[in-house]
Amino acid sequence: MQLIIFDCDSTLSAIEGIDELARVRGPETFAETEALTNAAMNGDVAIDEIFARRLDIIQPDLATCEHVAQLYIDHIEPTAVATLDKLRAAGWHIVIVSGGFTQVIKPLANYLGVSRVEAVPLHFNPDGSYAGFDTSAPPTRNGGKPEIIARLKAELKPSRVVMVGDGVSDLEAQNEVDTFIGFGRYAKRKRVVAEADHFVTSLDEIPAIIGAS
Repeated sequence: MQLIIFDCDSTLSAIEGIDELARVRGPETFAETEALTNAAMNGDVAIDEIFARRLDIIQPDLATCEHVAQLYIDHIEPTAVATLDKLRAAGWHIVIVSGGFTQVIKPLANYLGVSRVEAVPLHFNPDGSYAGFDTSAPPTRNGGKPEIIARLKAELKPSRVVMVGDGVSDLEAQNEVDTFIGFGRYAKRKRVVAEADHFVTSLDEIPAIIGAS
């Protein structure tokens, strides 16, 4: 079995879910959150430092999360469905590993036929208001994605592992995978461009790179 792991935000979909959750709260909240997200994705600030802070600012309720879940699907990367179908047909097992939120990403994963999502579960009160997040989830801290990938490798025993993503948090997993493919349709981050084994701007370039075409 061969394993391919995709980041979600700015990779499988054009949006950054945390930024869209913030956008609903108004322009000031959006600007503050977007700046923190970009700082983390560019590697300028540790994810640990900003993860809880962004959610405390936004206080995302269940209705807002459902709205953003639909946005992921509305803004899906245009070649994602065909590419994942081709990878599955070639025998690849697909997992989404994201620093986003489990309940917000799941509908996109279902749409893409991906059954496994490793992300950050949110908690809600009975009235749907925000009640926090799973602070033990690995993506809430730097080094979280390689930690998840190491666990997936131990569980699934793949013969080969590929990672696809746009951010420095994805690049952190490079030592845990056989091939790291940087993705730049929506965001070209200098360090990812410089250090990725391959760099693509469309997901349909991936099967040829990994011999799944």
